Amino acid sequence: MLAHTTYKHATSQEWVTFVHGAGGSSSIWYKQIREFKKHFNVLLLDLRGHGRSKTNLLSLFEKRYTFRSVARDVMDVLDHLHVGKTHFVGISLGTIIIRQLAEDYPTRFKSMVMGGAVMKMNYQGQVLMTAGNLFKNILPYLLLYRIFAFAIMPKSTQKESRNLFINEAKKLYQKEFIKWFKLTAEVNPLLRWFREVELNIPTLYIMGSEDHMFLPTVKKVVEAHSKTADLVVVDNCGHVVNVDQPQVFNDEVIDFIRNHSTKS
Repeated sequence: MLAHTTYKHATSQEWVTFVHGAGGSSSIWYKQIREFKKHFNVLLLDLRGHGRSKTNLLSLFEKRYTFRSVARDVMDVLDHLHVGKTHFVGISLGTIIIRQLAEDYPTRFKSMVMGGAVMKMNYQGQVLMTAGNLFKNILPYLLLYRIFAFAIMPKSTQKESRNLFINEAKKLYQKEFIKWFKLTAEVNPLLRWFREVELNIPTLYIMGSEDHMFLPTVKKVVEAHSKTADLVVVDNCGHVVNVDQPQVFNDEVIDFIRNHSTKS
């Protein structure tokens, strides 16, 4: 089972489950924990191979990961904790996992928050993925990760977010990184399906105004999914919204979750 941490609230019945991105860990939510646990029950988890989940026996014997199997890991933790419905909050690749969870287990959702949402790779991202797949068994994984981190978060104002993810990625193993990188092979058809299908789940996309790689597509998705989706664009902010502008992120997300706590 995935390593996880819970913060129980004295009176609230609402659960908020945080899902980090590839190469990160639950530690990336350090600017959220204090505020969120004032209002909700909080669940933090480390995805397989990340953070404290390095000893996941199932992942050791799997040669290839799928988004469905990674999503199942998250659901196993919720079942273990007897958490019925929850609000999901994700960042970067964690938003793909949340969307897969919504596809497979829609009755377990109260709402979902997609920070720095990945809904389509632009041309630059496609080139990087292709090159990465060609050289993933040759180049040190950390070099590949640094290239991706700088491509997604290129500005000096995004240095904290970039360094946070790079430092967390240092804790991965080469074989583990390759397993996660192979997921990119299935990401394009999956994201195409996600863009086309609107689920009946309240959704907040919260994006940085400087998230050049992913913001344009998210704007189109929100326009197409207008019945359930809202978009907040945070000024002077890059891809990792919860780190670049934590106060704005916390205020917007807490308000959104509160608005959807009594409706489900």
